[in-house]
Parts: sequence; C-alpha cells; structure tokens
Amino acid sequence: MSGFLTTHVLDTANGRPAAGMSIELFAVGDGERKRLKTLRTNADGRTDEPLLGTEEFSIGLYEIVFDVAGYFSGEPNLPDPPFLTHVPVRFGVADSDSHYHVPLLASPYSYSTYRGS
Repeated sequence: MSGFLTTHVLDTANGRPAAGMSIELFAVGDGERKRLKTLRTNADGRTDEPLLGTEEFSIGLYEIVFDVAGYFSGEPNLPDPPFLTHVPVRFGVADSDSHYHVPLLASPYSYSTYRGS
C-alpha cells in the first residue's frame, strides 16, 4: 500500500485557512463507527500528519467530522445555537494505493467538499 488520506480546511467567511479546527476520523463498517483519531488543523488549515498514513490506509468507508461550530465560536453576531455544528463527510476508499484528499470549505452557514488531489 502506498496511499494516504489528507484534508485541508478553509474558512470561506474570512478568507483564510481554518487554523485550530478539531477533526475526528472514523472507520465505518457493519453499521458502526469506530473513532480512529482526533486531530486539530495547523496554521495552514491542514493537519501536521496525514489523517491516515500509508501503513494504516485501507479500502473501506470512512467519516471525517469537522467541528465547524467550535471553530467559529469566537465570531461575533452568530446565532445560538449555531446553524452548523459538526459537519460529517462520509466517503469510500476504493484504491488503497491512491492519495485521497478531502478538503472542506466552510462558513458558519455553508460548506462544500470534493475529492481533491
């Protein structure tokens, strides 16, 4: 295996990387979620290490949960409770030799994701 999993979070409301956002990674199978890691984004909105490195990366279903509400909690004039709290992105890995990159573009009111490179 030579593949791995990464992410990059951008704060589209303020036009900057989402530094300090908490991210949880889960393996999903047989109707259950198993937490694999909890990480935090760095100043560039990325994690310091891959979410899954080559030695841990395998075919299967995964879910990344981004703590959007926690990240934006210091912003003024946001509703309580927040519109977005935790954003889950569930996806499948079909090729364990590939690089899977799952970025998130987020604001307090919207988000988008895609398979990046």
